[in-house]
Amino acid sequence: MTPHSLPDHPHPARRRWMAVLARADAAAIETRLQACRDLPPYIRLRGPESGLVMVRGRAGGAGGPFNLGEMTVTRCTVRTDQGLVGHAYVPGRDARQAELAAMVDALMQDPARADTLEAAVIAPLEAAQQARQATRTAKAAATKVQFFAMQTMRT
Repeated sequence: MTPHSLPDHPHPARRRWMAVLARADAAAIETRLQACRDLPPYIRLRGPESGLVMVRGRAGGAGGPFNLGEMTVTRCTVRTDQGLVGHAYVPGRDARQAELAAMVDALMQDPARADTLEAAVIAPLEAAQQARQATRTAKAAATKVQFFAMQTMRT
């Protein structure tokens, strides 16, 4: 099960687009936003500001949780002139990425803009991220060692 397909999440679509924006860099988001015209102005309500969060893990994938370590994140909250509020938490210290992600989050909540932003920003960013992941997976698969095959070759 992928992280953004959890059945009990109240807003699975928002979870998906926020995950895509958190993995994209600011330049990629800005480039995609240039295709969208007539973007409304917004004001910052909070941030962008950087801080640390504790990353938790699980022993054995299903065991008890433990503190793995700290991670730097940047958060931002914006409000559009229509009153839509967008929030973003992104890994690292890129304040511009956090601000753009929060702005896109706010605009995606507007039904009149959601389809346009999905097609112009979210879907292309997601496709590029999936292509990069497929490339990494293929490179890793090329280095896979078949230990069973090596054992049968020795006999």
